[in-house]
Amino acid sequence: MEIKTHLIGNLKIAEVFSDVILINDAGEGLELLVNMYYQDFDRILVHETNIIPAFFDLKTRMAGDMLQKFSNYRMGLTIVGDFEKYDSKSLHDFILESNKGQLINFSQSVDEALDRMSNM
Repeated sequence: MEIKTHLIGNLKIAEVFSDVILINDAGEGLELLVNMYYQDFDRILVHETNIIPAFFDLKTRMAGDMLQKFSNYRMGLTIVGDFEKYDSKSLHDFILESNKGQLINFSQSVDEALDRMSNM
């Protein structure tokens, strides 16, 4: 796992990279949250390719379980990727609703995510 730090105003953002899937279940999402929290990051950017595809099937409840932990701990998370490839109205509705808030967001690119965070 590699971490790139982005600084926007007072926010310290961790962009997480890996050649393998980092998040296979909600517990690994929580581990990432705790790891970044103890490194004093305020937000985390994770690429869609580093999350198990089952996360994006809302019937598995993995997304809800993991994102609830991020909300409970008030740690911002942005998932960056191409979400149009998922043929799920529920997922697209979930993404739209999440993007109305500030804690959990979905973006098409890192630049879009960082731009959004700079305007929060």
